[in-house]
Amino acid sequence: MLLPALRRALPRAGLRWQHRAPVEVVNEPVLQFMAGSPERAALQKALSDLKGKTEAIPCIVGGKEVWTADVRYQVSPYNHSHRVAKYCYADKALLNNAIEAALAARREWDLRPVQDRAEIFFKAADMLSGPRRAEVLAKTMIGQAKTVIQAEIDAAAELIDFFRFNAKYAVELEGQQPLSVPPSTNSMVYRGLEGFVAAVSPFNFTAIGGNLAGAPALMGNVVLWKPSDTALLSSYAVYKILLEAGLPPNIIQFVPADGPIFGDTVTASEYFCGLNFTGSVPTFKRLWKQVSENLDRYHTFPRLAGECGGKNFHFVHSSADVPSVVNGTLRSAFEYGGQKCSACSRLYAPDVLWPRIKGELLEQHQKIKVGDPAEDFGTFFSAVIDDKAFGRIKKWIKHAETSPILSILAGGRCEDKVGYFVEPCIIETKDPKDPIMQEEIFGPVLTVYVYPEKQYKDVLQLIDSTSLYGLTGAVFAQDKSVIAEATKLLRNAAGNFYINDKSTGSVVAQQPFGGARISGTNDKPGSPQYLLRWTSPQAIKETHTPLGDWRYPYMQ
Repeated sequence: MLLPALRRALPRAGLRWQHRAPVEVVNEPVLQFMAGSPERAALQKALSDLKGKTEAIPCIVGGKEVWTADVRYQVSPYNHSHRVAKYCYADKALLNNAIEAALAARREWDLRPVQDRAEIFFKAADMLSGPRRAEVLAKTMIGQAKTVIQAEIDAAAELIDFFRFNAKYAVELEGQQPLSVPPSTNSMVYRGLEGFVAAVSPFNFTAIGGNLAGAPALMGNVVLWKPSDTALLSSYAVYKILLEAGLPPNIIQFVPADGPIFGDTVTASEYFCGLNFTGSVPTFKRLWKQVSENLDRYHTFPRLAGECGGKNFHFVHSSADVPSVVNGTLRSAFEYGGQKCSACSRLYAPDVLWPRIKGELLEQHQKIKVGDPAEDFGTFFSAVIDDKAFGRIKKWIKHAETSPILSILAGGRCEDKVGYFVEPCIIETKDPKDPIMQEEIFGPVLTVYVYPEKQYKDVLQLIDSTSLYGLTGAVFAQDKSVIAEATKLLRNAAGNFYINDKSTGSVVAQQPFGGARISGTNDKPGSPQYLLRWTSPQAIKETHTPLGDWRYPYMQ
């Protein structure tokens, strides 16, 4: 049974208590921030309060603030003259101190009832849903250049959903017990992993950072959290909310750090027991190799969970609804500047529909507003995250400008004087195997391949074999037989597969997210199964009748 305090908290958390029934959780509503709404007024005030401000963000090790000599700054992508955060890198010695502090707290935390741990995350979700919503949204907008709706979907709704649904799943998992047959009673104890978990989070979703560190902690683990340098402001806000909600200070160590130093240090520890990662393929491969090289020193086989991006597709059949194709593709390709792991970056269109699709894409493209998301809520997307991303995306556009088989149909202008702005770019290719159709760009670049209508089956095979990724994909068709055929042929091409919908926008508990191939380990955050990665079950058998004889009956 849930603790009385948790039971009282259920109505505040959007839950309904039922005697002897599972905890019920619903997805957090996405607020719309219409003119004159209270949420819009609160957000505008929070944005105003952050103007020109630089927040000092220390490392938090052993429950104490620590500053090192390696001081750095996070800048606003759309106004890189604004330093939004001053922070420091943890060095190897400090990271080892963090490991020691975490391990010292592990046993007591692991023995704490799961209901107690769940209550902390329910409370954190309440805080995010109510009094702290505007703060976290504003810090996500200014620090990561998200528009109001993209910040709301991410830093509010999705993060709240992660905390609430994970807490619900953890409580329900404890109720899943094995059969007991007289004269014995059987039980299952869901222990935390023996050691510490390293959580490495990306810049593009505030919610991912909270989940990568939070989910293992919920299951009784201690965590070293290395947030992205370009998401420090919002990550620290989430961390402080968890502490205020009751998370003991040594359960999650907050340690911004140089990537290689962090990776070298944590994987070298004999107590390393897990990696929860979202980032690039090369980084994940490097960490995996380090783990394998250090395998003999570990006390347990580490759990490795990773999500590494995608080269996501929209396949359009001649029976497709064109407005759905156009609107879905524009949103998927260009929302948040294409900086979503699930963003559509390759579109396959039949020749019979292409003139109409092209015309509508170009018409709508002219209406996309790129700019300052805090000053103008009509902005569709803002700057890309930093100078490295800007340079990488600019090289791809230069590749399109100089290639004889690629044609830029719209956009592609780049300007970095004030912020790292890239105009949404639509490209047409004559070669479906050009590198621009195979490699992840992580920017507002959409490439289109136009195929002969009757060759759609060949194109489905082409989609499946073009990229090494396998994250998301979408099929647009009204012909049910084509949908069935595409679903079968693209079975392994996407971990999240959409029919007549865009390739982005997964919702916790509705579309658990993740892909295979080089997109990652497909552990599906947002589902009950995800939590099993962060627990080490122990089966216990208690026999109530003494064994009277060592011999079996047939032997007597």
